[in-house]
Amino acid sequence: MNTFLYLRPKSLDEVIASLVRYGRDARLLAGGTDLLVQMRHDLIAPQVVIDLKRVAGLCADIQLLEGVLRVGALTTLADLIEDGRVQQYFPALAEAASVVGSVQIRNRATLAGNICNASPAADTAPALLVYDAQMNLVGPSGRRTVALRNFFLGPRKTVLQEGELVEAIDLPLPREASGAAFTRLTRRRGVDLATVNAACLARRSDGVTFAFGAVAPTPILVPDPDGRLLDVSLDSKTRQGILEKIAAHTSPISDVRASREYRLAMVSVMAKRALEAALQRLAAAEAQFSLAV
Repeated sequence: MNTFLYLRPKSLDEVIASLVRYGRDARLLAGGTDLLVQMRHDLIAPQVVIDLKRVAGLCADIQLLEGVLRVGALTTLADLIEDGRVQQYFPALAEAASVVGSVQIRNRATLAGNICNASPAADTAPALLVYDAQMNLVGPSGRRTVALRNFFLGPRKTVLQEGELVEAIDLPLPREASGAAFTRLTRRRGVDLATVNAACLARRSDGVTFAFGAVAPTPILVPDPDGRLLDVSLDSKTRQGILEKIAAHTSPISDVRASREYRLAMVSVMAKRALEAALQRLAAAEAQFSLAV
């Protein structure tokens, strides 16, 4: 690991000024679970590390606001998993966060950091995509909001401009009964990166939507092309044909975790598993809603 200048600013203005001053030579430190690994393996060699943990303008809280659940930039995955509102409204995200790394990692890693690392295999990304997460960014030009589906540009690349950082992530609260699920495939149980991961969201107003990771340069969002997957009476052959159409949107590579061909074969399998769980949860949510009224 190379030597570097360590900064511990107390305000957002200081952070932004430092990012502008040092540019590509600077890296932000929140949980550090990705940054420190990359530095130790000499994958990156920042000249400046900016610690965000004492920045007054950033928070580790999860706030219920009008129409959204807002996850602060410093919120850890452990806090996300344990939050009752996340479990109630965004169960697929809680599932995804619960398989990131180890318990020790989840107590340090932040949701914002997991997304900003922009790994194609990030487990939280598919769940956030189907929930239409919005990224709240702040920088020299002020604040702006970017939909997560437009946030990733490529492996380790995002739309963050010079001097910008993530201030919070907004999750729109559901306005109707819905069912969602997350699933993934790994080489071994426990601490491992996903070979393929998938999230599925089902609701009556706009049908079924999938998101996948580790099968394209960025996590991708794919809607049901035929609009028929909500139909539980659909025969298995027709359903499989639709899932294969969905899998055709992916473009996986071969690497140490799996071959391209294996990933292609597994996309429709993982989509089917996520779909079945999402439809079951949709039915349960609709039954609960009907009892409530």
